[in-house]
Parts: sequence; C-alpha cells; structure tokens
Amino acid sequence: MGTLSERILSHSVGREVVAGETVDVSPHLVMMHDSIAPSVLSVLKQRTGTTNVSFPDRLAVAFDHVSPAANLATAEAQKEIRAWVKEQGVSRFRDAGEGIAHQLLVENHWVAPGSIVIGSDSHSTTYGAVGAFGTGMGSTDIAISLRTGRTWLKVPETIRVLARGEFQPGVSVKDLSLAIIGRLGARGATYKAIEYHGLEFLGAAERMTLASMAVEAGAKVGIVPPAGLDESWIIPEWFRGLDGEAVYASTLEIDLGILTPRIARPGHPDDVSDLRELVGQPIDVVYIGTCTNGRHADLSAAARILHGRKVASHVRLIVVPASRQVLQAAISDGSLQSLVDAGAIIGPPGCGACIGRHMGVLAAGEVCLFTGNRNFRGRMGSPEAEIYLVSPQVAALSACLGEIANPNEMISGVLA
Repeated sequence: MGTLSERILSHSVGREVVAGETVDVSPHLVMMHDSIAPSVLSVLKQRTGTTNVSFPDRLAVAFDHVSPAANLATAEAQKEIRAWVKEQGVSRFRDAGEGIAHQLLVENHWVAPGSIVIGSDSHSTTYGAVGAFGTGMGSTDIAISLRTGRTWLKVPETIRVLARGEFQPGVSVKDLSLAIIGRLGARGATYKAIEYHGLEFLGAAERMTLASMAVEAGAKVGIVPPAGLDESWIIPEWFRGLDGEAVYASTLEIDLGILTPRIARPGHPDDVSDLRELVGQPIDVVYIGTCTNGRHADLSAAARILHGRKVASHVRLIVVPASRQVLQAAISDGSLQSLVDAGAIIGPPGCGACIGRHMGVLAAGEVCLFTGNRNFRGRMGSPEAEIYLVSPQVAALSACLGEIANPNEMISGVLA
C-alpha cells in the first residue's frame, strides 16, 4: 500500500496513488486561527460574494496567535470573527485563553489517524503526531476548501527517519527534532513527507514535537505511525500495520543512545550543533512554550529541574502553556507552583511571544533560549536579538544558571 501519505491519500480518493500524482481530496477538518481568519474571509467575500461556508462541521477556529488581543485593531478583528463563527454555527471554536490550535485539535481528538487536515498555519504538520496527513495552506486555499469542501494535493515523496535505541537522561524528543533538521537542512525535505519510525514508545505529546518541526526542514507533512498510541486513539483497520514494500526517497538513521542535547544557533533552525559547544553563553530570556514544547510533559520536565531553585537574577523566565488543559494539569501536579516559586512569569495559554507580537517581545542585543520551532532574525522582536532553540530541560537549567547549560551534567536522578 505504500508510504503513510500514499495510504491516506489512496483511501481518500478510492484508488491507489503514488508519489508525484496530483489528487483531489475532501479534508476531514480545516483549521483557521485568529491571525489568518480575516484574510480568509476576505478571500471568500471576493471570490464568492459571501462569507458563508458550506461545511461548518468540518471547521475548527482558535484564537491563539494574539491571545488575548494586544491592541485595538486585533480586538476589533477578533470581535468580527466571533460574530461570524456564531452566525455560521461553528461548534469547534475556542476563544482566547483556551490554547494553541494545534494542541486543541489533538487533545480534543478532532484529528484522527488516517484523516486529512489542512490548516491556516505552517505547523499544521503537527497533526501527523497521531498519524494524520496534516499540512498548512495559505488564505486562498483555505477559503476555497471552506466553500467547496475540497482541495488538491500532490502526493509527496517520503523520507524515512529510522530511530533506534533509547534517549539518555537529559536528552529529549526536541533534541531528536533538532538533530533531524540539522541533518536534512532547511530545504532537505521540501514538499516531501517525513515518516518517523522506531518511536512507538513515545506518547502523542512527544510525537507532536517531531511532527510540528517537520516543516522546518521544508516538509509538506510529518507523520508518526500511529502504532503505540494509547487506546483513546482509534486506528482504522485499513491503516493498521506497515507495508514493507513502501518506496522511500531516502532513509535517515539515528541512534538515540548516542544522541546528545542539541541547540540551533540564531537565525536558522537547521544551524544545529552539540549543546556542549555553547555551554557558558550568557542569556537574558528563557521562553518555554509554543505548539512545539508547551505541553504538560514539557512544563513538568522544566519544573522538576527548577523545583527548589531560583531563576538567575538577570534572567526572565517566561512560561506559556499550550492549552488550558495543560495549565490545569500543571496546577494539579504542582508543576506550576514550582515554576512560580522559581520566579517564572506565567502567560495565558496560547502562542505568546512566538511571533513577536506581544507577551515577551525581545529587545536589541538580548539573548533568548526558546523551546519553540523558529529562531529567524526578528521573529520574536528586534532583528538584533539572538534566539537559540533548545529543549525544555536545557531551557530550565540554563534559566537557573544564567547561561547555556547542559542537563546531562546534572546529578543523576534529577531528571527521573
């Protein structure tokens, strides 16, 4: 039956398809967030004379990029979208403070193994964490799909990532993500799918980190086979098992047992090196959150390191949960208390400062350790700020020491 992408798209169109073909499909769900929604509605109005959608039951809308509104223009735009959502009868709507769209779609099980999901955000690849074909599209494509219920896709070639072994203490799936991007390069998977194999032991939350960052290598989709997910995820019979006859464009093998903490240098997510090369670099800001590493497991990992410690006096530690559910879990198990006691600033669930529009914008010359997915110049504020991409463990320990630090060097048992 081919690669995971080929199998999903074949099932959708009712015949076997292969990489390189162009297919017309009906997405199971379309996601739209507050930052892009106004332009989507504008396209709908221009092309069809109305902003009515044909399938409101296939639409999910979330206010996450500037949540809550940071200025009058944003507030007015969000007010209009709220009215439109109510008018259209969109039941899958989550307002400011509920969380990041990608997190919400997965934790609410709005996406499913074998489904096709398109979103108005490049990190819609996140849905591949549960074996869905998730991909981002622009305003026009989203608008057309909302009106017609269909979209077109080229069946992508697939790069197989084959992982073996287990992570060392202090090494996480974020380090694996950075290692893969560093090996492939920013354009190494352009309009290809990345499949992640040998990771059945990972939960859905960790898989989301991998899938969300697939686009940083240029990938159209990033898919983890659904095997190993807990029983709350129903895998269709046609999507069970793996086909040994799948044809891959290439295979990238990684030994998790020798993987060390990774770090991406400022400006390029694929400029990845061993963390040890930068240990001791002074920092000003540590930011833990986003659709890549703002989940409960991430906050909990940071809290275990920070418990009983204090953030360095010259460092600002900003923590933004990926959803209200994540926030509630962190409250329940004491993680949030540990973070607050250490000196963390806690933001409302959402994207926060990830795109530099509010809640922690960086000034010129500031150095930030970021658990997100992009470190482009000017992304989080001044183009003269420096953004390094790291794991939550690296971020937390570094916040305490006031400089880039290696969690592998911590006393055994702290990360257990």
